Amino acid sequence: MSAYVRPAIDARVFRDADGRVIPYGRRWAGSPPEEAYSAVSHPDRYLPLHTVADALIGHLRATYDVELDEGPEVADDLLRPHPEVQRAVRVRPADAASAALTFVFTTFPGVIVHAGLLHDFAYPVCGCDACDSPWEYEVDQLERTVLAVVSGDYVESVTSRSEVGFRLVYPNGSTTGQTRAEDLPAGRLTAALPILRDLPDGWAPWPLRADPGSGS
Repeated sequence: MSAYVRPAIDARVFRDADGRVIPYGRRWAGSPPEEAYSAVSHPDRYLPLHTVADALIGHLRATYDVELDEGPEVADDLLRPHPEVQRAVRVRPADAASAALTFVFTTFPGVIVHAGLLHDFAYPVCGCDACDSPWEYEVDQLERTVLAVVSGDYVESVTSRSEVGFRLVYPNGSTTGQTRAEDLPAGRLTAALPILRDLPDGWAPWPLRADPGSGS
């Protein structure tokens, strides 16, 4: 099995209105100014997310036993409609016990990943100047989420308190989260319940291709 390798990303420099280089990720010494919460400058700094998402799709297709669906209708996999969809690709592993992944490329530019049945992961989550997240951080999060899912290190659960949760395990840590079940589309939740009950230990690793690396 060939390991995923991030594609080369050309370094870009972004400047403020006075011509100073913006050090994204360490822009604010303290709290950001109030106006930064409603400002979005240089959203194109997130274009590498599209490049990396495309590379991830190519890696999944070449390495695992999957089927791909592509088209605007695939974006309906998201729990909530997005108004600015540029491209949508669903990657379905051959094993029904493995979580599918849907990559939705937005015009912001950003990427939303629908993983399994009840969770969407957005990169970036916001993108405003106050958040100040550099593209490198967002790409790191995208890659490790996708690779955790395909490795079988992803659990979705619905608790008795009507909360929906997830857990992603990485080589160097983990992430968990919860949301109220009532905030999700009722039909999606109803359909997911019996499937997730049969997966108490989480989704299975994706099956490998018989001829990994060919991508055909």
